[in-house]
Amino acid sequence: MAGAQPANFEALEAQARTLLAIFIASGYEAVAPDIIQPAGVFLDVVGETLRGRTYVFTDLNGEEMCLRPDLTVPTCRLYLARHPQADREAFYSYNGPAFRFQPVGANASHPREFRQAGIEAFGGEDACEADARTLVLILRALQQAGLSKWRLQTGDVGLFDALLDDANMPERWRRRLRDHFWRPDALHAELKRLSTEPARSAAAFPRSLIDALDPEDPAGAENLVAAYLDEQGIELIGARTAAEIAEGLLGIAADAKAPPLKPETAALIESYVGTHLPAAEVAPALRRFAGSAGAGFARAIDAYERRLKLLADSGVDVASMEFSAEFGRNVGYYTGFVFEVIAETLGAESPVAGGGRYDSLLKAVGAPRNVSAVGAAIHTERLLAVVRGAKA
Repeated sequence: MAGAQPANFEALEAQARTLLAIFIASGYEAVAPDIIQPAGVFLDVVGETLRGRTYVFTDLNGEEMCLRPDLTVPTCRLYLARHPQADREAFYSYNGPAFRFQPVGANASHPREFRQAGIEAFGGEDACEADARTLVLILRALQQAGLSKWRLQTGDVGLFDALLDDANMPERWRRRLRDHFWRPDALHAELKRLSTEPARSAAAFPRSLIDALDPEDPAGAENLVAAYLDEQGIELIGARTAAEIAEGLLGIAADAKAPPLKPETAALIESYVGTHLPAAEVAPALRRFAGSAGAGFARAIDAYERRLKLLADSGVDVASMEFSAEFGRNVGYYTGFVFEVIAETLGAESPVAGGGRYDSLLKAVGAPRNVSAVGAAIHTERLLAVVRGAKA
């Protein structure tokens, strides 16, 4: 944005005024979160993909900082600064720059510095209503700014979590599969390993060490690891401590003694992850195998159906919505409904807007508990390009 031509700058400012006016009129207070943020907060919560694209630096006091790669986490921190107990409902809107490294090179659709205009809602008991309200408001703002045609890509991380929660497997396997959700190839490989050879990862370590580890004795495991490293003359290099290494080895040791994941459970997860359908066809399709999944998954389908009805009742053309079970926007903090608004001229690689639910993010950045939260942001340079192209 620093090098924007005057005409572009004025057009973006005018567009931002339009967007913010709609957000503010809907009850979202305009705020301006700090551009420079503590790096540790972001690197812990944004997920692997965005973590590698964040500009990080050390200030003169030796503190690791970053240029914000999005405005959601800074808005969460602003909310907690105002409400440390996270016990108030709040609605915020913003417009400002964000910064991301572009691994294949910066261009007009993917600049290193770009603007986001968005909304975040904290608190509230009705998650489905809040999800629908967020998407409806974003679509209304886009339409008011001149975007007349779009399609919607949606997903629901909550459905995947509910499916794993109902599955009969160790909690460490659930965590591992959730971690791999953002990388489909890794997820499929991990499912295959767990259902065929869960002990395979133990082969890289001395059997005597694996057999000696007791999952019920983490302190003893740390001592064993420290002793083994000392005996082998191996120095700890990097950020991992002996305790962290021991924790990982305890999981590997437990896998070595665990029976494989049942084939039908792995097949059920694979069937869900392979779901790619028009949004209106998703619930009937999932109910066909929900009986073998569990009550939690059935409730998640009910919530999906209710949200879709709320969107339809609000005037959203649900026929324009697509659903992909693997779709999670590559941002690690999403926990539920996720969406992207795609313009035909830019394509799916350059969405005009996107957002979703992130109920665990507030706790990760300092809240005393999880807080219901949902938000979305518009990539304003992309929006302006699409609108100008439509008028040309």
